[in-house]
Amino acid sequence: MSELIAIYPGTFDPVTHGHTDLIHRASRLFDHVIVAVAANAAKQPLFSLPQRKTLLEAVTQDIHNVSVIGFDNLLVEKAREVHARIILRGLRAVSDFEYEFQLAGINRKLDDQIETVHLMPAEQYTYLSSSMVREIARLRGDISGLVHPVVEQALKSYYEREQH
Repeated sequence: MSELIAIYPGTFDPVTHGHTDLIHRASRLFDHVIVAVAANAAKQPLFSLPQRKTLLEAVTQDIHNVSVIGFDNLLVEKAREVHARIILRGLRAVSDFEYEFQLAGINRKLDDQIETVHLMPAEQYTYLSSSMVREIARLRGDISGLVHPVVEQALKSYYEREQH
């Protein structure tokens, strides 16, 4: 039987403990988890694609069956390229559901051989979003409980450069 590969797409700007919680749990469910960092220029990310990819590699380096890639094409195309049969998505709250429902539906329409699986983060991360982390960091708040130390340092460095 072939390996069950899941692809976990996102902008990850920056990667938070909510993201890593999902990655850790997915790594126990699937043979391989590919974290796919979206270029997503429309969102105007704080960090470049290579920077976001490097941060994700740093925070997932201890998980043997996780790899990190960047992508700038259609998700289902990337999933086919890497032989992923599962698209992994996080659901934090009811407010995420409608968008995720639409996304799963369109991805199924584009390729009905790829299933979408939703995981909910641990309770302490249901409120957490990258945009909230960026705002707290921008205002010099404490983000140590929200992101990995390497991400915390990257955000501090970014905002220190912005101030000068």
